[in-house]
Amino acid sequence: NGVVGHHGVASKFRKIVDSHGYNPDHPMLVRHLRGNGMKTVAFSTFHERHCAWWYCDGWEEIHAFSRKRGNETADEASGPCVEWLRRYGAGDNWFLHFHIWDAHTDYRVPAEWLSKFRDQPGPDWPDQAEIDRQYDAMYGQQTARQLYHNAGHAPPTMPREIRTVGDLKWLVDGYDGSIAYADHHVGLLLDELERLGVLDDTAVIVSGDHGDSFGEHGQYKDHGIANDAVHNIPLVVRWPGMTGRGKIDALVYQLDLCPTLCELLDIETPPRWDGRSFGAALRGDDFAGQPFLVMDHGIYTLSRTVRTEDWAMMRMLHPGLYPYMDDVYLYDMTGDPHQTTNLAGARPEKVNELDHLLCEWRQEQVTHGGGPDPLEAAVEYGPFHYGGPRARIERLEAEGRPDQARELSARMDRCHPKNWMHIPRPWE
Repeated sequence: NGVVGHHGVASKFRKIVDSHGYNPDHPMLVRHLRGNGMKTVAFSTFHERHCAWWYCDGWEEIHAFSRKRGNETADEASGPCVEWLRRYGAGDNWFLHFHIWDAHTDYRVPAEWLSKFRDQPGPDWPDQAEIDRQYDAMYGQQTARQLYHNAGHAPPTMPREIRTVGDLKWLVDGYDGSIAYADHHVGLLLDELERLGVLDDTAVIVSGDHGDSFGEHGQYKDHGIANDAVHNIPLVVRWPGMTGRGKIDALVYQLDLCPTLCELLDIETPPRWDGRSFGAALRGDDFAGQPFLVMDHGIYTLSRTVRTEDWAMMRMLHPGLYPYMDDVYLYDMTGDPHQTTNLAGARPEKVNELDHLLCEWRQEQVTHGGGPDPLEAAVEYGPFHYGGPRARIERLEAEGRPDQARELSARMDRCHPKNWMHIPRPWE
């Protein structure tokens, strides 16, 4: 659909047809469910946060329960949603999207939840030596020295920078506490369904749009690059009548959920949808998954990764404001899950193999997508929605890092030569 980022050409939804029509061969998921007899209801502020009006397509009801545009907490959403269930949940054939933002930076749930895991051990990685290295070598948004866009954005409940393993644990505890808070409020919905006597007849699906890096590629508490920390997201499915429990490690796209729902609901899957059903996995049958995945990222960097079971190869289309010096990154995911060592120079044959997969994937997308590659189109503008090069260079100079300021300036001349000095400062 053309949406690969938060601003500019990267955020433009490509209309499938002109004017008033739509093509039933590839409808939006919610429109398709509604057309097959489902009452479709959303509790979400996503469309307001990102001016993503395409999100509204197909909903019979949209409850934008606050005007905070994603900065609300789950308690503001669960109350109205439970009330809706109290009124209508005993009925049949409804699809409800309950969308909450608590696990999204900045972690801002009540203090008792942020400290819920204080007595648990912290992460094994990054250790103090790696934090020290990143503190000196890394720069850009959401890095150890600039954890927030500016110091004024740092909430008092979270560290202002990552200088020690204690700071890291403090931050991760905030993330884990935020997830627990979200889980608690999802539980309130399940409790209401149980009270109504319909929980066992209700499918429950939990997922998210991205994870957060905690040191991977030098980034923290946000999504800024096409790596596993960001793109390996949860997908939990509880379906009535399927009693087995299990976990699969097969490669699956989130969009594979769409044809899976069609299969399990016994409705037709639109012929031009890209996803593949993983219904077999839910039934406990043999399931191979996708042979490989391609992951795009269009905020902070413009990067694209091809992921197989054991390897990840990333092409950096635009490094943003980070010191990512290479165009190609290759990682052995079995021995290097945090993606710390680039093997592209040592394993050119593996780069060629994965690059071929990426090339074939791109050809397929461009030839049936009806337009140019949206991630490549975004290179002209750069991933600068949350900060431009001038402000970063000035900050590096003010911090006594002139060599890194010159390095960033030279890199902008190479990868973004088109008037980069005139890119506005953040929020201008």
